Amino acid sequence: MSRQITRHSRRREQLVAQAALQRIALARCVEPLRPPLALADQGLAALRYLRAHPGWVVGGVILLASLRSARGGKWLGRGWMAWQIMHALRTA
Repeated sequence: MSRQITRHSRRREQLVAQAALQRIALARCVEPLRPPLALADQGLAALRYLRAHPGWVVGGVILLASLRSARGGKWLGRGWMAWQIMHALRTA
């Protein structure tokens, strides 16, 4: 009986070591996918936020509809420029 226990114990140690190597290999394979998955996660979070706050969507559509004139395009351009500046400052 003790031989069988010893054999099972060794086999378990081998399997645990093999599983550890497989975890390391899997981590190496998944590493390049980390940035796209993070971006997808942020997109899903944004969609969840918009689903939870539909008033923002309606307000944005109404705002864009009311600013369809040339003046609206001017303000949208300014807003885009401000967003780009803020984004550049945050990442710098």
